[in-house]
Amino acid sequence: MNSKIITSGILRALAIIIGILLFGFFIFKIQSVIVYIIIAAVLSLIARPIILFLRNKLKFPNTIAVVFTMVVMLSLLMGLIIMFIPLVTEQSRSLSLLQVDKLQANIQEVFHQINQYFSSKGIDVLSEIKNVDFMAQFKEIPDFLNAILSTVGSLSIGLFSVLFISFFFMKDSQLLKKGVMTMIPNTSEKRFSKSLETINNLLSRYFIGLIIQITILFVLYTIILLIFGIDNAIVIAFLCALLNLIPYVGPLIGAVMMFILSMTSNIGLDFQNDILPTTTYVMIGYLIAQLIDNFASQPIIFSKTTKSHPLEIFLIIIIGGLLFGVIGMITAVPLYTALKVILKEFLSDNKIVKSITKDL
Repeated sequence: MNSKIITSGILRALAIIIGILLFGFFIFKIQSVIVYIIIAAVLSLIARPIILFLRNKLKFPNTIAVVFTMVVMLSLLMGLIIMFIPLVTEQSRSLSLLQVDKLQANIQEVFHQINQYFSSKGIDVLSEIKNVDFMAQFKEIPDFLNAILSTVGSLSIGLFSVLFISFFFMKDSQLLKKGVMTMIPNTSEKRFSKSLETINNLLSRYFIGLIIQITILFVLYTIILLIFGIDNAIVIAFLCALLNLIPYVGPLIGAVMMFILSMTSNIGLDFQNDILPTTTYVMIGYLIAQLIDNFASQPIIFSKTTKSHPLEIFLIIIIGGLLFGVIGMITAVPLYTALKVILKEFLSDNKIVKSITKDL
C-alpha cells in the first residue's frame, strides 16, 4: 500500500467526518423546524380517523374534510385557552407586585397553623421553616411571567407553522410517506411502504388512546375536586391529567401540584379542621384515580392500540427514561411500536422478532 492510497483514505475519512459534523450542525440549527414537522405529523395521525370518517361515511370532499377537522381542533384549542383565563387572571392578581404583601401574609398564616398543629402533636419538624423568607422567591414570579409573555410572538410563529404543515399532511396523507421513501433503496421500497402504512394505523390508534386516557383522568380529577369545593377545579384537573403524558414521573408531579393547589385554595381557613382534612381527601381521591388508570384504563388502551403486552410497555418506558430522560419516556412507546412493525416486515423469520410481533 503506497503513500498515495493512504493519503486518499485519510482525506476521505476527514471528508466524511466533516460532512457528518456539518450535517449535525445543520440539524441543530433547524431543530425548531423538525419539532414543527413532528408535531404536525402527530396531529395528522390523530386527525386521520376523523378525516376518513368525514370522507368515507359523510362523503365530504377531501379538502373540506381537512378544513373541517382543523376547525374542530382549533376550536378545542381555543376552548382550552378560554378555560385557563380565570385561573391565569386569579393567579396574576395574587402574584402581582401589588398583592405580594397579602400573599405573604396568607402563606405565613398557613405555615403558622401547620407549625401549631404539629407542635400540638409533639412534632417540631417545621421549627426552621417558619424562619425562611419564602417571599424572596415569590417576588421573582412576576418577572418570570413577563418573560413568558415575551415568548408569545415565537409561539405564534410556531403555531402558524404547525397548522400550515399539518394542513398539507392531512390533505395528502402520503406526503410524509413519500418524503421518507426517497431515502429508502428501491429494493426495499415495497416492504417499507407496507410497514409505514401499518405504523400509521397503529400510531393513530395510540395517540387517540392517549386522548381517551387523559379524558378519563380529567373527568375523575374534576369530580374529585368539585366534590371538595376546590377553586378552578376544571383547570387543575386538566393540568394534572395532561401531566400523565409523561409516564410514571408525570403522575408524581401532578400529585404535588394537586396537593399544593388544594391547600392554597383554602388559605384563610383553619388548618387542622379545614385545610388538612380537605387536602387529605383530595389526595386519596387522586390516588384512587391513578389506581384506576394504572390497573384498568391504561393497560386496556395501550394493549389494544399498540398490540403490546403491558409488561413490554412498562419495560420499554423505563429503558427509554434511563437512556434519554423524560423525552425518552414520552417517545418510547411510539418508537418501539414503529420498530416492531419494521422488524416484522424485514426479519419475520427471527425467533425473537416472532415472539414480540406475534399480535401485530
